[in-house]
Parts: sequence; C-alpha cells; structure tokens
Amino acid sequence: MAGYLPRRLAVTVRRALETFPAVLVTGARQSGKTTLLRTEFGARFAYISLERPDVRARALADPLGFLAEHAAPLILDEIQYAPELLHYLKDQIDRDRRPGQWLLSGSQSFPLMRGVSQTLAGRVAVLTLDPLSVTEVVRHPAPPDVDGLLQRVWGEATPGVRLANRPDLGDWLLRGGFPEICLTQAVDRQLWFGSYVQTYLERDVRDLLQVGDLGAFGRFVALVAARTGTLLNMTDLARDAGVTAPTVKRWLSVLEASQVVYLLRPFHSNLGKRITKSPKVYLMDPALAGFLMGLQSREALLGGPTAGALVETAVVTEWVKAFRQSGELPSLFHWRSTGGLEVDLIVERHGHLYAMEVKATATPAPPHAEALARWLALAGPRARGVLACRIEVPTPLRPEIRAVPWHLAW
Repeated sequence: MAGYLPRRLAVTVRRALETFPAVLVTGARQSGKTTLLRTEFGARFAYISLERPDVRARALADPLGFLAEHAAPLILDEIQYAPELLHYLKDQIDRDRRPGQWLLSGSQSFPLMRGVSQTLAGRVAVLTLDPLSVTEVVRHPAPPDVDGLLQRVWGEATPGVRLANRPDLGDWLLRGGFPEICLTQAVDRQLWFGSYVQTYLERDVRDLLQVGDLGAFGRFVALVAARTGTLLNMTDLARDAGVTAPTVKRWLSVLEASQVVYLLRPFHSNLGKRITKSPKVYLMDPALAGFLMGLQSREALLGGPTAGALVETAVVTEWVKAFRQSGELPSLFHWRSTGGLEVDLIVERHGHLYAMEVKATATPAPPHAEALARWLALAGPRARGVLACRIEVPTPLRPEIRAVPWHLAW
C-alpha cells in the first residue's frame, strides 16, 4: 500500500497468530489499524468492514449466515459496530481451535472489551496499536523490544547507528505520530486535528457516554490536555470543567479506554519517603495535546511554559508504545515524595528499576540530575538513572548518570 510505514506491532500480531485462534487489534482512531491488517495480512486473510451500514445490518440480521458467507481466515474490521458477532465467533472457534483464523480490529470501547472478555477469553490475543513511535518514523534499522530499549538507554555502549531521518523534536510536537498527518507534510495540521477531535466527540463519545452537551465534554478534553505531564487532581479538574467529580472520573475512563490518554500510576515502594498516590496524566499523542492547548507553531511548543510537560509526554508515551508493540502491559510508574522529590518515569523490569528524568533543555548540566541522584541513593543498587533531553548523542552527566536523546533512537 502506497505510503505505508511498517509497524512493529505486525511482528507481535504474527507471533500471536501462531498461538491464538483470533487476534484483536485495538487502538485510538486513525492509529493505522486497518492499514496494518490489510497491508501485512491481506494476502492470506479476506477483509470485510463492519463500518459499512449495509454490511453491519446483514451481519446483525443473520450472524450465522454472515459468518458462513465470510469464512476464515478473515479480517473483521471495526468489530465494535457489531459486538453481537462475538458470541457466534466463539461458537465457531470452539468447533475449530486452530490458531491464526481471525483478525479483528476496533477502536477500544467499554462494550467491545466487555464483549471480548465475556465471550472470547482464552481464545483471543488483545493487542494495542498506538500512533507511530519515533523508531518507526525514523526507520531505525532494528527497532528494539523492551529489553533492547533498556539496554540502549541505560547500557554503557553507544550503538553506532546513523539514522537516515534524525527525529526533530519541534516537528514531533507539532505533528505527532498519527500516520496520516505524520507521514504527509501536505496535510494541514489545524484542519486534521480539528476534524479528529470533532469526529471523536461525535462518534465515540456520543455512543459511549450519551453526553447531552458535547461542548462541555470538549472543554473537558482541552482541560485534560492542558494537564498532560502533571499529577491528576480530580477535584480541580471537576471544578474547572464545571461538572461533578464522578462525571470527571467517568469521562476520564472513556478517554483512557479509547487510548486517547494514559495514566501513569505511582510507584508503590516507599523508599523511606512519604509518596503521593495520584497518577500522572498524559495524552498519547503530544501533538494532539499541543493542538488542544491552542499551540500552533514550533516556537510556541518549544519556547512556552508547557514545553517541559510536552517533552515529558513525548518521552513517556514512547515507552508506553514500546511495551504495547511487544504485546506487553506497560510496567511503568512515576514517583514523587510529599517533600517534592520526583522521578518522571520508572521502568520496573526483571527486579531492576530504570529511572528517567525528562528535561526540555538542549544543554544538560549536573544540576538537572540532582533529584535523580538523590532518588538513586534511596533506591539502592537495583536502580539506574538517565536524563532524557534535547541532545543527539548520549553524554556522561555525573557519576552513574548520563544524558540521552529524548527520542531514544540512536
């Protein structure tokens, strides 16, 4: 398919198809689910989209006849429009448990995931396709799995890879990782994101929440975007949005289930300090966050008061993508004491703690890593630390801490 950029999740889908009768690929709208499945698997799987009203009507009117007419191996796209089919799909899988028969896709929603958990448990692998990662966009020769990325960032060696497309932070914050706007510079940023937000509100939110005042929900989404990279305070958010705290909780859960936001949970180890228990909130695409904040230029994104939060958003979401691309649940946390000592990101892996502080600076200095050094002293020998910032080559910063590029690709 013209303009298609290979996705790392395709490797994970192939691996899942070797074991499971069905694989479900979920993710935010416009993240490239349909393109991935048709491009990577269209040669072996027939394709049908349930987004078409006529197809959906036929599937719902006669599910058994529909599945008989469209036999496996089959891609069922936009399965959330006909979740009733999952019950009949379960019967077919129970009669024939061979792996690799069904590929399903859908924007994640409560009804869809509830239907999957109730009917296809043990029969389906659920994977998430996020917007493009930096390593995918720059066509890194060997996009790493989680362990490879840990070695790249925290290892002593600096791989000598020269990337054909060096990632530019300003462009990343301006256009982000949604494939259409990321890969085609001719696409107008303002029009694309404006249409994306409007479509998301009209199609997904109305279906999921039955919101009477979409304008109120739109203001809520903008307020969440303005808080990206910060501790989540439900009370303050409810006050500013003009709604109740239970409403905020319900709306936020839909943003999370739809892969629009990610909540970074606090690390539970006390480490000798009292810690805050609130998660931090991140939009999964930093450019969408910038758009919702009304930031329309590189200068506004990189030079304004929200630059630090946006850079942190860019870095944290790259780690979320790395886990999900490998089919894993992210083992990611933040840590903050009531005294103000903070670590932006902690990766817990194989009994070790990999800590990262994120700064928007292009000139890292030892004081930038002061809080990280103090945390490493508390955490002990199982912890390691780096500072991610706007540099291109990993650089020693202070004993046992080095500065690394924000994009994690070199």
